[in-house]
Amino acid sequence: MIQYLLGESNPLVAALGLLTAFAATCFLLTKLSKYLPKDAGREFAHDGKLSAGKPRGAGIIFVLVFTASAIVFAPMNRELCIYLILVAAEMLTGYMDDASEHPWNEYKKGFLDLIVAIVLAVTYLNYNSSTINIATLGINVTLPPVLFGVLTVILVWTSINVTNCADGVDGLSGTLALITLMTIYIIDSIRETAGPFPYLILLFGICILGYLWYNATPSRLMMGDAGSRAMGIFISIAVLKTGSPLLYMPVAIVLILDGGLGLVKVALLRFLKIHILKNTRTPLHDHVRKIMGWSNTQTVFRFAIIQIVVSFVTVYLLLARQ
Repeated sequence: MIQYLLGESNPLVAALGLLTAFAATCFLLTKLSKYLPKDAGREFAHDGKLSAGKPRGAGIIFVLVFTASAIVFAPMNRELCIYLILVAAEMLTGYMDDASEHPWNEYKKGFLDLIVAIVLAVTYLNYNSSTINIATLGINVTLPPVLFGVLTVILVWTSINVTNCADGVDGLSGTLALITLMTIYIIDSIRETAGPFPYLILLFGICILGYLWYNATPSRLMMGDAGSRAMGIFISIAVLKTGSPLLYMPVAIVLILDGGLGLVKVALLRFLKIHILKNTRTPLHDHVRKIMGWSNTQTVFRFAIIQIVVSFVTVYLLLARQ
């Protein structure tokens, strides 16, 4: 809104928006965390009981700050407004689960994610083409819109759920999501992506940083599903807007492996009676802590380092194509 009034390219307004978003996130988390629901501790997670009694669902605060900051400081259009609504919808369904006395059924959450993913896919196709760029090869492939829509639904649903499953160690999912988003921002910069979305990436990253101030080990509060599900859908939108959705695999590889292997393991066992990874605990952050003896800090740093290395390689390959 302010950007629209003063001119879309005003860097001072954009910088003010970033600083304001960070300050507002920190301030509101300090003042409002006491009103958040309290975590009951996770029975089957490694050291899950240590989180009992901590405020949970802090995602509702930093996601609302992001949404408000985007409306005030970013040049908005109808497409971006719909995306903000969908991010807020994922945050709200996650928060309702966080605040519920009994956790929501996983099928219920999966179905709601599916609805949101379908709306997102239809919205994207309405404002963008079904052509994807295979970035590392420098070629474009145009898919039938229906096929592109189905693949988009899969991407969005997967991103929401692997990011959610990776949320189990102080600072882990927020740090990995931040690295992923900043990698996408760098890719947008390399490819000179037009439009306001790269600025939204920075805004979202700033709000995650405000949250991480309080979530670093030992954490004072947790994002809950309200934060992790919102981060997951925003990552999927960000990678779609690059025009190269296949980049999701390298830029979010640690989130995919950490959260995704557990989803695959459970799905194969439940529906096909196939038991894989019998000696591996999932999510992987539980395996490295319980079986390999990593501390929480080591887990966050080492997972982050792996993602940064893969991101560096991805960025280098893209630069080599320029």
